[in-house]
Amino acid sequence: MKRPKSACSLRSTCPYCGVGCGVLLAVDAQGALEVRGDPDHPANFGRLCSKGSALGETVSLDDRLLAPRVHGQDTDWDSALDLVATTFKDTIAKHGPDSVAFYVSGQLLTEDYYVANKLMKGFIGSANIDTNSRLCMASTVAGHKRAFGTDTVPGTYEDLDEADVIVLTGSNLAWCHPVLYQRILATRKARPDQKLVVIDPRRTASCDLADLHLPLALGSDVALFNGLLAEIEKRGLIDAEFAPHVSGLDAALVSARADDLSATGLSDEVLAEFFDLWCGTKKVVTIFSQGVNQSSSGTDKVNAITNCHLATGRIGRAGMGPFSVTGQPNAMGGREVGGLANMLACHLDLENADHRNAVKDFWSAPAMPEAAGLKAVEMFKAVGEGKIKALWIIHTNPAVSMPDADKVRDAIAGCDFVVVSDITAATDTARLAHVLLPATGWGEKDGTVTNSDRMMSRQRAVLPAPGLARPDWDQLAEVGRRMGFNAAFEYESPAEIFREYAALSGIAGGFGRDFDISGLSDLSNSAYADLAPTRWPVSSDKKGGRFFADGGFFTADGKGRMLPVTWKPPVAKTQKRYPFRLNTGRIRDQWHTMTRTARSPRLSAHMAEPFVEIHPEDASANGIGPTALVALKTPNGRAIVRAMITDRTPKGEVFVPISVTPFAAKWYGFAISQMPIKPTCDYWALAKTYAGYRVELAGMTTPDDWVEEARTLFGLPDADVQTMLDPAKGTARVAFHVNGALVAALFISRTPVAVMRDYLAALPGQEVPGVLAGKSPANQPDPGPVLCSCFNVGINTILAAIETRGLMSVEAIGAALDAGTNCGSCRPEIAALIAKAQTKEAAE
Repeated sequence: MKRPKSACSLRSTCPYCGVGCGVLLAVDAQGALEVRGDPDHPANFGRLCSKGSALGETVSLDDRLLAPRVHGQDTDWDSALDLVATTFKDTIAKHGPDSVAFYVSGQLLTEDYYVANKLMKGFIGSANIDTNSRLCMASTVAGHKRAFGTDTVPGTYEDLDEADVIVLTGSNLAWCHPVLYQRILATRKARPDQKLVVIDPRRTASCDLADLHLPLALGSDVALFNGLLAEIEKRGLIDAEFAPHVSGLDAALVSARADDLSATGLSDEVLAEFFDLWCGTKKVVTIFSQGVNQSSSGTDKVNAITNCHLATGRIGRAGMGPFSVTGQPNAMGGREVGGLANMLACHLDLENADHRNAVKDFWSAPAMPEAAGLKAVEMFKAVGEGKIKALWIIHTNPAVSMPDADKVRDAIAGCDFVVVSDITAATDTARLAHVLLPATGWGEKDGTVTNSDRMMSRQRAVLPAPGLARPDWDQLAEVGRRMGFNAAFEYESPAEIFREYAALSGIAGGFGRDFDISGLSDLSNSAYADLAPTRWPVSSDKKGGRFFADGGFFTADGKGRMLPVTWKPPVAKTQKRYPFRLNTGRIRDQWHTMTRTARSPRLSAHMAEPFVEIHPEDASANGIGPTALVALKTPNGRAIVRAMITDRTPKGEVFVPISVTPFAAKWYGFAISQMPIKPTCDYWALAKTYAGYRVELAGMTTPDDWVEEARTLFGLPDADVQTMLDPAKGTARVAFHVNGALVAALFISRTPVAVMRDYLAALPGQEVPGVLAGKSPANQPDPGPVLCSCFNVGINTILAAIETRGLMSVEAIGAALDAGTNCGSCRPEIAALIAKAQTKEAAE
């Protein structure tokens, strides 16, 4: 289905991480979406990462849910919404309001979030609404509230330009927030004296251009920052002028002095260098993300960081402060609107009776819960126990993304009534739904999002809603009306919802809270449509800016709180059966469970299958060879992934699950196909390409006839076949042609298949009689695996430029090949190739 052409570029916001990059969108004459960075947006000034640059490849209507479905059958909206409203209403009448729940997502726009929160907390009367942002940001929310009284980000992105030292902890910024990383590198180019410190157990891409890397032991962040706090005291750096704005200093210092720095595993020399940099530089920004948040001690880690900034008064001033970077495009908006089970809208407290009554009166709500509802993990546990009998899941895939995913999947499958709102029926969660509601997706919906530095930006619709898809706020409001709450949910546009939300924030401002955008409560529809990026607060007496430079915290006494925190080892213990420590993180070109990014051939080219990083000594001790498949086992599940043997990961750790053993595959395969395929073997990893699909395969049982197996795999019973078979060696190569053009090919071996994968992946649809050779002709160089996704530049192409043209800088490679000149996230890898070549040249 072709999208209609749009007349001009439309300003919108990227739907990936919390950087909140502005984009310019237009639909070309062929119906394809063109995406460019918005040079006027203050979050990115025109920069985009590889994922943002490839957004145009992700908005096809393949696999789109285009009509409501009830029990697997398409139906109309009236029937579907009547069923949802009636079932929720009947369940509440029979079992009480806490028998139902909403599980929502950082993919929702603020207006969607607001309506969902209002319906659940104000009119159903339960606090059982939580979000997948809980999994990544709950530690920061709790840490901020303990230190500042509210979930306030003190600083702004401009602090990255002003800082003299930037510390990244628990953040591979180069891959996870590439635009911010490139902003830092641009500042360092203009101001070479700015220093970058990376604290991470692994040697990540962020380390490659850093001045100092601290490879601390997993989970030891609290010990490190306690050591820094003790050093701050030792050097007499407690800020006497700021100290009256802080409580808890003495207790925090006692804990810091008593903590054990040896838990970090860092040498005295590395610690001394870090302490010298931090203590000797006034303008320090400490950026933290999921490596801090996703931990059994996550909140204490956050407060160990904030303690150091509060003690020195390095907060709320240009180039100073702790800075949490979020993982989703509207995780901040969800926090602001009260999308978590223990919060009210506008940073008001659910368990504060004055706050609760004010919101109840504003909404004219019949009932408000007085205590926190079930948080994400607790919620799905209650679903499994039968306590939650009706569940509405919106734009998230908990059957894959939640901890103990197998148990969560079983809980959802056993729930009496499950509604899923999404753009596709193809997720693991959507397959378990009784009712599927087709939602508009990014590029089709209209509303606002908030990024990591409190900048509210508009997402705008450049594409029409496909089929019968409807916005999430519209679905929620319609259910609210059908449940009998007509007056409260008579919304006609997101602008109307935003005005109500902004007015409610004025009440929060009256309570002295940080979140106040009441200055926008009278926006007309046209002013809302044209709303430029705006950082909150926005009220009669407050606008944007930083918080806490002169105190003014949102605690009862107006003081920032320092907390006595102590290092605790990770809850998960190593043992004989599970001897490895798990570390996890995102990869450069994919995002979450890949329901969007996997649609892009460009993004699938960089790392086409799951992998485990393992240290060479650990690999050797466990009999794991290069490119071998590895079975990963934890107490909670298992997976099969490709081994990546590297010293980037320390000994005793793996970058993915614990306890590795070789996967004893009887055969390995690589396949290409013009059409989608659905393998059924023990291991497979499918990736989209510009010519169709590529897939890695492996199995425990060897088929008797590889030709028939290939025909079944590709669904090609009558296509012309070309074969190279050697049963004695266990190799088979099978290609299928239709009217002379290649449509599919399968390569089989007893060991990982040695073929030119990137060359082969581009062949379907062409006449290629020599495809079974598995390599490019001599007159056609193999570009190798894609390194630069933005410009589709392979490793071999870059190596050739280094070796034959003498291009020995990242800038020279960029000028010649374009690689690294767009998002810049491949620049550390290019630099590593150059460094390796220089080392080789020196040795020769």
